[in-house]
Amino acid sequence: MPLRRVLMTWLPLAGSWLLMGAELPALSAFVARLAEPEINLAAYGGIVFPLALIIESPIIMLLAASTALSKDWASYRKIYAFMMTSGAALTALHIAVAFTPLYYFVVEGILGAPQEIVEPARIGLMIMTPWTWSIAYRRFNQGVLIRFGHPKAVTVGTLIRLSADLIVLTIGLIVGTIPGIVVATSAVAAGVISEALFIGLSARPVIRNELRQAPAVEPSLSFSAFMKFYIPLAMTSLLTLMIQPIGSAAISRMPRALESLAVWPVVIGLSFLFRSTGVAYNEVVVSLMDEPGSSPTLRRFAGLLVGFVTVLQLVMVATPLADIWFRRVSGLPHNLINLAITGMWLALLLPGLNAIQSWYQGTILFSRRTRGIPEAVVIFLVTIGAVLWAGVTWNQVNGLYFGLTAFTLGMAAQAIWLWVRSRPAMTQVNARDT
Repeated sequence: MPLRRVLMTWLPLAGSWLLMGAELPALSAFVARLAEPEINLAAYGGIVFPLALIIESPIIMLLAASTALSKDWASYRKIYAFMMTSGAALTALHIAVAFTPLYYFVVEGILGAPQEIVEPARIGLMIMTPWTWSIAYRRFNQGVLIRFGHPKAVTVGTLIRLSADLIVLTIGLIVGTIPGIVVATSAVAAGVISEALFIGLSARPVIRNELRQAPAVEPSLSFSAFMKFYIPLAMTSLLTLMIQPIGSAAISRMPRALESLAVWPVVIGLSFLFRSTGVAYNEVVVSLMDEPGSSPTLRRFAGLLVGFVTVLQLVMVATPLADIWFRRVSGLPHNLINLAITGMWLALLLPGLNAIQSWYQGTILFSRRTRGIPEAVVIFLVTIGAVLWAGVTWNQVNGLYFGLTAFTLGMAAQAIWLWVRSRPAMTQVNARDT
């Protein structure tokens, strides 16, 4: 397989993830220019975003599952039924958390959030109600588009999402009197709904003209086989996204809690811009690994990607670009800029680790023996939990620094275990390709 083939498959997906990664920095930049930026940034980054992610976590891996398994009409129908049922159930859970006293039990009792961000965050979580079902529908149909060779539609859909975000954010900035948390969450809700509608419309002709005409898979995909494949993936996303509320809870109990929670989404958002291209590589490996002779090229591309994204972030943090970004683009208050720059140094290895994980995880997904993926996430969580516990116990260093250090060490441990668990699949693939 030529390297260009991998590059042309990866580019539209990387563009999509890059645009998606631009969402959080854009939100942070606009909210930072509205009234009470620290409170509204902390409410979104410390409560709304982590809780919304943890609620939607069981359906995040629908993209990987749909890419790997939506090969014929019967398989598509089974995965579609699962998507609609789980989307409805998780939306009901979101409503229960946002609109009932359960919210205070979670946010005050478990997360221990600073009191000044509790009520603003509840309003934001209410506005985010359409988030989960929209993402389930969108990721399922994106998998179909990728499986049948239409990744560019995924990029266009993400551009539509970001455009809807920016329209709502601009209106909020012009009006100037709407609370930042309302502006941010309204933008996110408008974006995910717009993208889901576009992806659904784009997938229709592919489903009608290509998927329905595809030869039936033998043996056919049973529901039990799908669940055996998918449950480890769902556990993976659930466990992975637990780091958001766990991190928020730990940071809330360390020095400079409000400042750290305010900077957390800004640093994580910028870091994800660099990490996003590595995240996109997972679907590339899943979609191309079954082609004979593909593994050497995919491995080589993974190595090049690790070097590329690490150098990019290094250039950002080691030059005046970091100060320009946080001061001019993100609009952070002066007292938070140095905190954010130091945080980016601590996050330097994250982009490369994401690319490494995508290579090993994609190989495991190709083998359909997915148990090693949630095992790696458990190791990730245990590592992070140990570091955060040390930070809370010591209570001498601000939470942002401990949170990012924990995240880096956890991802390194996760990558090592994915490498170990991918060995049998890699041996099989290498034997095929030699």
